[in-house]
Amino acid sequence: MSNLRLKESLLGLSLLAITFNACQQSTKQVDTNSETDSTVTINFNGDTSKTGMVYIQGGTFMMGGDNEQADKDEFPKHQVTVSGFWMDEHEVTNAQFAKFVEATGYITTAERKPNWEELKKQLPPGTPKPDESQLVAASLVFTPTTAEVDLNDYSQWWRWVEGANWKHPEGPGSDIKGKDNYPVVHISWDDATAYCKWAGKRLPTEAEWEFAARGGLQNAIYPWGNEHISKGIKANSWEGSFPYQNLKKDGFDGLAPVKSFKPNGYQLYDMAGNVWEWCADWYRNDYYETAKQAGGISNPKGPTDSYDPDEPYTPKKVARGGSFMCNDSYCSGYRVARRMKSSPDSGMSNMGFRCVR
Repeated sequence: MSNLRLKESLLGLSLLAITFNACQQSTKQVDTNSETDSTVTINFNGDTSKTGMVYIQGGTFMMGGDNEQADKDEFPKHQVTVSGFWMDEHEVTNAQFAKFVEATGYITTAERKPNWEELKKQLPPGTPKPDESQLVAASLVFTPTTAEVDLNDYSQWWRWVEGANWKHPEGPGSDIKGKDNYPVVHISWDDATAYCKWAGKRLPTEAEWEFAARGGLQNAIYPWGNEHISKGIKANSWEGSFPYQNLKKDGFDGLAPVKSFKPNGYQLYDMAGNVWEWCADWYRNDYYETAKQAGGISNPKGPTDSYDPDEPYTPKKVARGGSFMCNDSYCSGYRVARRMKSSPDSGMSNMGFRCVR
């Protein structure tokens, strides 16, 4: 799954255009009815405890694709060593994110009116400015179809919904009451890094995330091993024909509360399915080719810049782990080596994060 985009109806492009969440600094707050910025200072909350975190000893592993489903950007498989680190045992929840917002007054990307001057930097030169009625605070909401559709056309199951954000995940009229222990969604990379700053943590590197997801297993396809996801209930994913028929064998139609499924070998929950999780690294489609070195590499932090040939004007960050939407016919995102990429200002109803320290 690549970064999700709106179609011709919004920008008159023949491709999926980038979402109308303009790239802004994670420490900026914007009144959604104004273009005037007011600075919000994000300070560390002082909590140095490791409550809710798991220590990952670190070690050496082979990073990259393990089966025939692997994409080109998962190769070549290469040796990587990571030092020990602490990782959240589950994705950041609505309750945890609400405490951050209450303490800081932070306003997420999806709650801000997009800035066209920033947005157009991510589009092909000469892209016309959309009508002001389209430049509104909004986010992408997954909407199942009623029948089979072309899986190359993401616009079939994504809607650009004004007023959709972490507090209103389906748009106006929806809320997160009774869902304190669900993963927070509609979170951009910028939002996630702002939370990390407040919590005294950081986003995991892509290498740390994959090492942790493997749970001590060597060259296994999934966090639990090589047994296919369809054999037993292992993660929150899409069972049936995507995107119109979800058989809900795992008990969930959409998001699931954190810790609903068995943890991996490192006692980490939801390293497959539920929501995609942001990583610290920039995305380059050819990064693994340059990362492979004799004797391996230690604690890689990813490339220094971003490049995706599918959308060359849009810098992107890596996301990992798949979501409740993942199915073998669509993205097989629950594989430990599967890479996804999206612009740092993107938020959607299956995008969240967890932290490390």
